[in-house]
Amino acid sequence: MSIAAAVHGSSWFWYFGRATGFVALILLTAIIVLGVLGPLRVSSEAWPRFAIRTVHRDLSLMAIFVIVVHIVASVLDTYVPIQLTAAVIPFVSSYSPFWIGLGALAFDLLIAIVVTSLLRRRFGYGTWRFVHWFTYASWPIAVAHGLGAGSDSSSAWALALTIPCIAIVAVAVVMRLRYGTAARTLEA
Repeated sequence: MSIAAAVHGSSWFWYFGRATGFVALILLTAIIVLGVLGPLRVSSEAWPRFAIRTVHRDLSLMAIFVIVVHIVASVLDTYVPIQLTAAVIPFVSSYSPFWIGLGALAFDLLIAIVVTSLLRRRFGYGTWRFVHWFTYASWPIAVAHGLGAGSDSSSAWALALTIPCIAIVAVAVVMRLRYGTAARTLEA
């Protein structure tokens, strides 16, 4: 098989779509953990707060790029019919409308978060913060999309990647709830 045939073949897009989906899961997990733990003011000389914010922002932009590549690969894959509109309009896909719809919903929330972050000064802090809270909804929706839409998401290797991501975010949330409340009590 020639390289051109392999690149244009459906299986290449399927593998690329799956790979970018899992890379997106890892990136989104890192982003949510940095976002959840950031307000705890966990910093050091090696990782000052501005560096944590910069990494959070840069990973967010990288994740959006990877998700766009994931969408394009999924649309170009001819194994299942996924329309480009299904990537941005939730629950209109002819293939697995619920699970693909969750992916579109998570993507739409992320786009709103990115747009308000890029235009934060124009929208104001209050609007940005309100929209940014949707991150806490977009991550579990994206994870559910991956678990439901992924053809190999129930395989051992996929679960070995997904379950630790869920556990890491759960630990970060518990730390935020536990130590965030304690920090607010000390400040009062």
